[in-house]
Amino acid sequence: MSNLPRLSGRDCVKALEKAGFKVKRQHGSHIILRREQPFAQLVVPDHRELDTGTLRAIIRQAGIDPEQFAQLL
Repeated sequence: MSNLPRLSGRDCVKALEKAGFKVKRQHGSHIILRREQPFAQLVVPDHRELDTGTLRAIIRQAGIDPEQFAQLL
């Protein structure tokens, strides 16, 4: 697996929006995104810098390869 860049939560949300996710709502410091086809719902913390494990889990839940995610940035 490739090394993932260090991103903020908002940068991660922007990349996921390019992959077809839409911001559903925000509850505190957590942004909830949803995609209808195929259905997926993600929670992204609105932090200055996401931990590598957290970012990797978000990418896995989105059903995207890390290389594809890097291209969306």
